[in-house]
Amino acid sequence: MAFTAADVKNLREMTGVGMMDCKKALAASDGDMEKAVEYLREKGLAASAKKAGRIAAEGMAYAAVINGQGVVVEVNAETDFVGKNEKFVDFVKGVAATVVSCAPANLDALMECKYNGTDLTVLQQQQEMVLVIGENIKVRRFARFPEGVSVPYIHAGGKIGVLVNLAVDGEATDKVLEMGKDMAMQIAALNPRFWDKSQVTPDVLEEEKRIMLAQMDNDPKMANKPAQVKEKIVEGKLNKFYAENCLLQQDFVKDGDVTVEQYMNAVAKAAGVTVRLLDAVRFEKGEGIEKKQENFAEEIASLVK
Repeated sequence: MAFTAADVKNLREMTGVGMMDCKKALAASDGDMEKAVEYLREKGLAASAKKAGRIAAEGMAYAAVINGQGVVVEVNAETDFVGKNEKFVDFVKGVAATVVSCAPANLDALMECKYNGTDLTVLQQQQEMVLVIGENIKVRRFARFPEGVSVPYIHAGGKIGVLVNLAVDGEATDKVLEMGKDMAMQIAALNPRFWDKSQVTPDVLEEEKRIMLAQMDNDPKMANKPAQVKEKIVEGKLNKFYAENCLLQQDFVKDGDVTVEQYMNAVAKAAGVTVRLLDAVRFEKGEGIEKKQENFAEEIASLVK
């Protein structure tokens, strides 16, 4: 039974599998659609499922402003090479656009959204990318800022993606946007634990105080100091903790004479506006994923046996 390009398209839409695999399935099934679906389940989707079990810790972190909304996503692949592949990069950008247009509540909801510009879901498009590229590919996480002024920054071609979200009372001038990018670059470089000291929780403070007091107790020069003296020293050291761990209290990388907060306020004053940091997100590709350790010499030896 002959089949047409429309049949290939229909099979693709039914299964979420790549065009070439759909064509092969129809050829192997003499154009019978039901048999072609069965063929893909046995061959194509089985191959996709097999790849899905492989570790994907490379890929790309991507941040952008689309239709006035800030979005940052991480999509993983198995190799750094694929992370630079044009088709993969386009897929990542399409995921970001889908986040903006669909406004999903979580990752599961995103995977059921219609992928930007297609009739396929994000999950189906992801499955197609697995088959087209030949590696496990996973949309891992995303964040979206529908309000405020968002400023994106992408470091090292997608190793880190940062999105800074500002409240600007007035016009977001080029200087304000440049300041937002400077803040994003600082986040990328120093990865602060908190954006502002007001976010440091009591349990974190108590743990830091406990460590500082223990260090003094173990220091012969400090051990015999009165408790109230030690407490005052701890309070002073907490300022150093804030300066090291909180973005707004950190020294500004481009000008160590001011903090990030002082720099932000100076730019805002010069622009005739007020600016507040609402939130920020930093995604580093593969962070927290246990990567497979490859022994290259053993791999080559196994191939020549």
